[in-house]
Amino acid sequence: MASLTLWHLSWVLMLSPLLATRCAAEAVHPGGTLTVALSYDLDTLNVYATGFLGDVEAAVVEGLVAPDSQARYRPVLATTVPTIGNGGIVLDPDGRMHVTYHLRAGVCWQDGAPFTAADVKFTWEAVRDPAFLAESKDGSEDIEGIDTPDDLTVVVNYRHSSAAFASTLFTFGILPRHLLLGHDLNHDPYNTRPIGTGPFMVREFRRGEYVALDRNPHYWQHDSEGRQLPYLDRIVFRIVPDSNTLGTLIRAGEIGLAPLIPYMLAKQLQGTRGIEIVRGPSLGWEHLDFSFKGPPALRDPTVRRAIAQAIDRRILVRAAGGFPLPIRSVVVPTLTDLYDPMVPVLAYDPAQANRLLDDAGYARGPDGIRARDGQRLSFSITAQTGQIDDEIAEQIIIAELRAIGIRLSADNKSGISFRQARYRGAYDLLYGRWVTAADPVYSVFYGTHGPNNGQGYASPELDEAMRRLETEMHPEPRRQDAAAMQAILARDLPTIPLLSTVSVNARSDRLRGYVPNPTNMTDFVGAASWWLAPASMTATLSGGRAP
Repeated sequence: MASLTLWHLSWVLMLSPLLATRCAAEAVHPGGTLTVALSYDLDTLNVYATGFLGDVEAAVVEGLVAPDSQARYRPVLATTVPTIGNGGIVLDPDGRMHVTYHLRAGVCWQDGAPFTAADVKFTWEAVRDPAFLAESKDGSEDIEGIDTPDDLTVVVNYRHSSAAFASTLFTFGILPRHLLLGHDLNHDPYNTRPIGTGPFMVREFRRGEYVALDRNPHYWQHDSEGRQLPYLDRIVFRIVPDSNTLGTLIRAGEIGLAPLIPYMLAKQLQGTRGIEIVRGPSLGWEHLDFSFKGPPALRDPTVRRAIAQAIDRRILVRAAGGFPLPIRSVVVPTLTDLYDPMVPVLAYDPAQANRLLDDAGYARGPDGIRARDGQRLSFSITAQTGQIDDEIAEQIIIAELRAIGIRLSADNKSGISFRQARYRGAYDLLYGRWVTAADPVYSVFYGTHGPNNGQGYASPELDEAMRRLETEMHPEPRRQDAAAMQAILARDLPTIPLLSTVSVNARSDRLRGYVPNPTNMTDFVGAASWWLAPASMTATLSGGRAP
């Protein structure tokens, strides 16, 4: 017993300096420039108009609440997150819902004007305006009116209960009424130089090259020791759509943070001095969509089922370096309250896929490609140019479908062109990704009138299941509605869910405070508390260089 005590004590003594080093709070070093690589070109910096994730916008514009790294909502410009329990949400017997936000006092816009309840009401009015070609008007039509009894109180009156109220509209950001009232939001300079209440301000935006943000010296938030945030002086977002170039820049120390890097690049960078690969959960998924506006054969459910059974998700996982996982539903397993593990899935079975097409009369021609009534099963498939992981998956799918007599030809498009094709349904098949909010609203993707439903799929049965899901406030009925939604999608197959998206990020080992955010609010919702350790404390990788 004594020897065991001495042995144990020796280990404690040996480890003590190390434990003390790791457990001691590292002193914050404010200042410096963080250079970030984005893999996509930016269309606009208006968070309601962009068709991409709002990485830049999340550092500039704030909402009333925001999801944290655990996808739990926390207050930002509001002092609390409204709930039924704290009295912030009131349900009427007729089904209407009233949500009260108490706003944080003393917050100013980046031009010095005070932030008030009038800005919140204006945001709703501006986004729902039919003249504004917003990318997302989610939640705006659910609101019947907004009361502002004083400058710091907002009462949002909904036409019906809305379980996902926190993930729409006011969470993405508030618009400044004093700058935009009466302006055309489709063409206003705000779209390239937004004014927010956030920790960073836009200094310069060169389309296709970079966006430079400066520290907001009047930001309202302080850390636990009373120091004003943000810590960084500057963030520079460089547009680097080519993964080879991205890898070179990261290795050269030109990039301090590269969120959502390609899986294969992550494997190549592992072990590189000064670089850490940070994995995080994501509420995203990779999928193969069918356009219902294209070739008639893709509206044949037999063809879609055959395609689903010809794709081996295990091969896709291996090709992606083993990072993602195969999935069976558009609801990713991370969303445990909504995910149905029993949702049916068509297993990989190319022999059965061939039988389905044989029985349906799609006969092989001399070149091995099937046809019926003069319609060849020959289509295009679209992925985003430069998204190397998606292009690799695309090539695997092309080979697998060729084996069952379906020919696909790659018709890939660059960032904004890809976005336009996706939203217009201007493709035959499309390999892409979606990522949701912490409270997902799936009707935007698959609803008959969903703003992201470019493929043109329409199902009144699914619309009703999603309506119930999105208005039900109680957990168990919501779970049942979510299961019904997943079952309809698995039966109709407008989309084939393939892989869970894993957040894989490369960061300099100097970057502190960085934690990936799994939601569509992006990692930059937490940028105020990031800082760079002095180079002398770490490896040689720099935090980047300003352009």
